[in-house]
Amino acid sequence: MGSNETKPSRHRLKFRQLSGLYAIVRLAPDAAIPEWAAPGNFTSIARTADELSIVCAAGSVPNDVAPGLRWICLKLEGPFPFSQTGVLLSFIQPLSNNGVPIFAVATYDTDYILIPQEHACQALDLLREAGHELLQ
Repeated sequence: MGSNETKPSRHRLKFRQLSGLYAIVRLAPDAAIPEWAAPGNFTSIARTADELSIVCAAGSVPNDVAPGLRWICLKLEGPFPFSQTGVLLSFIQPLSNNGVPIFAVATYDTDYILIPQEHACQALDLLREAGHELLQ
């Protein structure tokens, strides 16, 4: 067995921080998708039998829908082929190892990682220390 078969390689990734702050909202599983969820540079909507989850610009969420935390959003520079393994793990492991909570959203081409605003500076420092590059 070669060393690549026994130990996953660590990816050094490029990423961008999307502008603005984001909210993660949980609605009832049968709720209609609200119009306020769509505006912005990044929106994710997932429906399961248990919930309707929405990630959207924090400023779009009405005051009567308590969004809770505010999050920054990091976009990995993809696309990544489905056969490539360990991409997300390489990115979130330094955060997880240092107690930084994350919320991950995968799309066809890439991954988006949301981090609570209060952990933003620490997270960016940890990602740079791990060899990941923040693009401007």
